[in-house]
Amino acid sequence: MSPLAIGAALLLLFAVGVPIAISLAMTAALSMHSSGIPLQALVQRMFAALDSFPLTAIPFFILAGALMEESGISRRLINFAQALVGRAIGGLGLVTVVSAMFFAAISGSSAATTAAIGGTLIPAMVRRGFPRPFATSVQAASGELGVIIPPSIPMIIFALTAGVPVSIGNLFIAGIIPGLLIGGSLLLTVHVISRMRGYGQAAQPGARLQGPSELGEPEGVFRAFRAALLPLLLPVIILGGIYGGIFTPTEAAAVAVFFALFVGAAVYRTLTPTRLLSALRASLLSTVVILIIISAASVFGWVLTANRIPEMIAHFFIGLSDNPAVFLLLINLFLLIVGMFLETGAAITILAPILTPVAMHLGIDPVHFGIIMIVNLAVGMTTPPVGVNLFVACQVAGLRVEQILKSMLPFYFVLLADIALVTYLPQLSLWLPRLLG
Repeated sequence: MSPLAIGAALLLLFAVGVPIAISLAMTAALSMHSSGIPLQALVQRMFAALDSFPLTAIPFFILAGALMEESGISRRLINFAQALVGRAIGGLGLVTVVSAMFFAAISGSSAATTAAIGGTLIPAMVRRGFPRPFATSVQAASGELGVIIPPSIPMIIFALTAGVPVSIGNLFIAGIIPGLLIGGSLLLTVHVISRMRGYGQAAQPGARLQGPSELGEPEGVFRAFRAALLPLLLPVIILGGIYGGIFTPTEAAAVAVFFALFVGAAVYRTLTPTRLLSALRASLLSTVVILIIISAASVFGWVLTANRIPEMIAHFFIGLSDNPAVFLLLINLFLLIVGMFLETGAAITILAPILTPVAMHLGIDPVHFGIIMIVNLAVGMTTPPVGVNLFVACQVAGLRVEQILKSMLPFYFVLLADIALVTYLPQLSLWLPRLLG
């Protein structure tokens, strides 16, 4: 099966609405059948792709985030964020960004961050005078921090599929400064727009949304910090344990689960059997979806390699230019387009083993390149037609995606500037890993 036929078959399946994992597996099966390869090899390779000890970190981190969410952790983090920035101009919009940064350091998932924070703060922002499209845009843009600030599930996927040795711990540490940069730029954007347009100063008459009751006045910073201290310790334990050599990233994920169980059940006593069952159900569904995509993308990647397509793509990019700066510009444009159509995990599983060796050939550090990929694809979560964050936030707000695109434009410009900084200032990604040895 020719490379052109493989690409056409995959695009056709996407166009008719076949789920990503099934599209990848069906295209791989067609290619294997046309080459005379027995189809049982498809199942064998899909199973082999999941037979990996480091990969077990993904379900553990997903479960830890679900347990934290069901324990009411998001409300404590929101209260602390409100105590920090809630009195500033655009207060609840700033609270949304800061809360997303806090929850990102627990969940590792963009969609989970958007849903957990948005369910409380989008209704509260609307009641406080923010237009619904703008409030929804703030949440959708902030949710992408869930995969940039560690721990991050896409970082684990990149480290396992890049085709070259990449440390999960180094990726985690490398994501801290870019995550703070993006979070800070979103805070500045919300503050400036709120000041210019007078958002958040008075409640809108009749502006009602389904959701939790309106947030009260900000608590004292110390009191709110004390209430949120235990969940804020989790990322410190994870990153400190990994870099201190106490446990591996996979073991860190298991520690996160036990920590979440202890905090929710024994300390806060909010993790009831019903909530525990809900967390297990939600994490099971998320894990199954991600692992099916990884297994299907893995066998699809094997088909691409067998047909020498990665080599062709590498020659194509190097043929355009062997200048690393030009290469990174082309990669950014390519990944932004891919992120509009492919889920982040699937895109990384397919493209990381193709593009990372090319980047290394041009002298680009694989950890830096991994952060570039993840930041680009995270922005894709906020862009139609497959922007997960857009759909989750719009579902909470009761809006259609097209109703918030105008409000998203300032955030798109800011996020593109962030991508440029992360791309062309590698120190932002590499300074901390090098400092820590």
